[in-house]
Amino acid sequence: MEPVGIGILGTGFVAEIHAASCAVLPEANLVAVASRTPGNAEKFAEEWNAERSYTEAEGVINDPQVDCVVIAVPNDLHCQMTVEIAQAGKDVICEKPLCRTLTEADRMIQVCRDNGVLLMYAEQLCFAPKYARAKQLVDEGALGKAFLVKQSEEHDGPHKPWFWDVDRSGGGVLLDMGCHSVEFARWIFGKPRALGVTAVLNTYVHREKTRGEDHSLCMVEYEGDRLGHAENSWAKKSGGVDDKCEIYGSRGSTRADLLHGSSLLTYSETGYGYAVEKSGATSGLTFTMFEENWNYGFPQEMRHFCRCVRGLEEPIETGEDGKAVLEILWAAYASAGRGERVELPFQPPEDAEKPIDLWR
Repeated sequence: MEPVGIGILGTGFVAEIHAASCAVLPEANLVAVASRTPGNAEKFAEEWNAERSYTEAEGVINDPQVDCVVIAVPNDLHCQMTVEIAQAGKDVICEKPLCRTLTEADRMIQVCRDNGVLLMYAEQLCFAPKYARAKQLVDEGALGKAFLVKQSEEHDGPHKPWFWDVDRSGGGVLLDMGCHSVEFARWIFGKPRALGVTAVLNTYVHREKTRGEDHSLCMVEYEGDRLGHAENSWAKKSGGVDDKCEIYGSRGSTRADLLHGSSLLTYSETGYGYAVEKSGATSGLTFTMFEENWNYGFPQEMRHFCRCVRGLEEPIETGEDGKAVLEILWAAYASAGRGERVELPFQPPEDAEKPIDLWR
């Protein structure tokens, strides 16, 4: 198949991950990148062999060789960027969470539908090899009927300042990483209807940095007597990322540690890898991943999305999935704020501008 021309909006950590995925895939050609920060786009393009760099998003969106645009900018920009990309007739890959509000989600879904383009939701856990194998075990009946899915992603804080700003992000760790855990359970179960949510949030460690929660527990009840358990943390001091799942079924169970089974135990006073320039987070005692992007599923995700652009596959993660996750997360913030279970479907009050408003 002819390579898909990829454009990337943003030059941060996740933009680098998508660029690295393009670099190893014959299906993808990184054409252009944009950043408003002076010098960032040019430096990024040189590092990742992008053909062109721009200081405004419009440059990437209107580039004639770009077929599909990756949105790797802060959450408050996702909706407007999607609208502009769709109106230019380009397919969209949107990083998680899909956006901040359900109204924005509806607008994004509708504008892509109206313009005949794809809105693909970048949930890479569906492509992570260990997690994909767990899904296969469930689908083939090896565990009987799956009734409980636990998933957690935990570390000691995000790598960009805007994550701490709830006006830009919309919330704390539940919105940032709980979206992974919620969608993982939905995917494992076959995306059933969610019935209710119970959540507990608090800011235990980073109160000087954010009004957002830095640790969250979220229980999602699904039709068919199924339960998703999401635990996520920006407050766990563990020398890197912990990313694990457990699945319980009527005839068996399985568990997977996404990263530590493929890592080296490393002590470094200087740090290493992408995160050094961003936050120095890899200094000290850490688990050094082998083929980290591949273990997380990013190249596999990009390959799938490229094949979707060419009409060879149907997206397994869509804007509708992103909205379903967002609705659950809004209900979870409401549950934490009220101190009670919240039923789904859930419609946020009109005066709530972002999920965390229902908790704080």
